[in-house]
Amino acid sequence: MIKYAITGNIASGKSAVEEILKNAGEIVIDADKIAHELLNDNKEVIDAFKNYDILSDGHISRGKLGRIVFQDKNLKKVLEDILHPQIKQKINEFFEQNQDKERIFVSVPLLFETKMEDMFDKIVFIYCDDKIRLERLMQRDGYDREYARLRMKSQQNQDGKVKYSDIVIYNNSTPQELERLVKKLIL
Repeated sequence: MIKYAITGNIASGKSAVEEILKNAGEIVIDADKIAHELLNDNKEVIDAFKNYDILSDGHISRGKLGRIVFQDKNLKKVLEDILHPQIKQKINEFFEQNQDKERIFVSVPLLFETKMEDMFDKIVFIYCDDKIRLERLMQRDGYDREYARLRMKSQQNQDGKVKYSDIVIYNNSTPQELERLVKKLIL
């Protein structure tokens, strides 16, 4: 089995690549979705952030938590130290469940930040110019320019990640061009 990591900085087009792969019949999971599921009433997170307003209707609010951790590196690290080992465990379970497959894909936005590179055979990096990513992020998530830039700056620079990737797909054009590149370079 070949284990592919699909990565790229925020708003680079990872979700679009996931959809292209799924539509081609490939098996894909998303570490962000795993993280969202793990956040649901995560007792460790609730305990670690008990002095902060992170709950809404008795449940963890990703919006509230995000606003707190993306403005304080120490609190971001606290959250990552709780979630990242749990995410790695879920990815390993996914590998175990799919041992008989020829290849599988895991979308891992923070692949390099979490030092998960060694879990994969191939790293596919989705690269998109910062200016385009900023506009996408503001439009997609409704962030103001300042908060969108803060979210973007929370990740390592794209250019540094490219040199550690096996395949780089440039997503600065149309969805049709992205699909063409994915089919040419991965499938």
